[in-house]
Amino acid sequence: MSDIVTIKGLKYGLQLTFAKGATFEAVQANLLDKLQSGNGFFIRGTTVFVPKGYFAEEQNEALRKMFHRHGMLFSTELKRPNLAPPSRDTNTKAPAQKFKETVEEAQKMMVINHTVRGGQEVKANCSVLICGNVNPGAQVIAGGSIDIRGTCRGFVHAGAFGDKTACVVADRLMPAQIRIADLIARAPDEDVKASQAERAMIRDNMIIFEPVAR
Repeated sequence: MSDIVTIKGLKYGLQLTFAKGATFEAVQANLLDKLQSGNGFFIRGTTVFVPKGYFAEEQNEALRKMFHRHGMLFSTELKRPNLAPPSRDTNTKAPAQKFKETVEEAQKMMVINHTVRGGQEVKANCSVLICGNVNPGAQVIAGGSIDIRGTCRGFVHAGAFGDKTACVVADRLMPAQIRIADLIARAPDEDVKASQAERAMIRDNMIIFEPVAR
């Protein structure tokens, strides 16, 4: 059974391939066994890609629900996030179509499984999940929301293309500067308990900070 599912690590997720002739039931059972065994590949927040058209839609939905229960995303579109904002000069698509594609892009997620160190920069049109810290001097810029499973002491900008529903969440939120859409703020001066996660979001046209449960 161990050879039924092959896992290939990508910079932006995991790609799954399957043994020739393997049934959906065998694939599903093998994946569930890997998930429950604490396989090191399957980290919460990771996007898992399955070849488009390989399974029927109801089978894809069953896999989507299974991965969701384990805190992961599921996709049949193997597409690397575009790190540059859409061009306003050469894009000839109708505004409604452009808006729809921008929203869909922001709803995806890039996963970074390491600390972002000072001098490093992460840019994405989509949301970003960082399993590590954002150190002083580091920058994270996302079209969607930013979730940091660690301490944030760098520069973070969520909703970079104007999405005011985006937010920034961190186990410890202490950014040098935080931006959401076109608003700018710094973390509160009060010290926060190390165990207290926080979320920054826009309310009444200003950035507010509030505790959240992980």
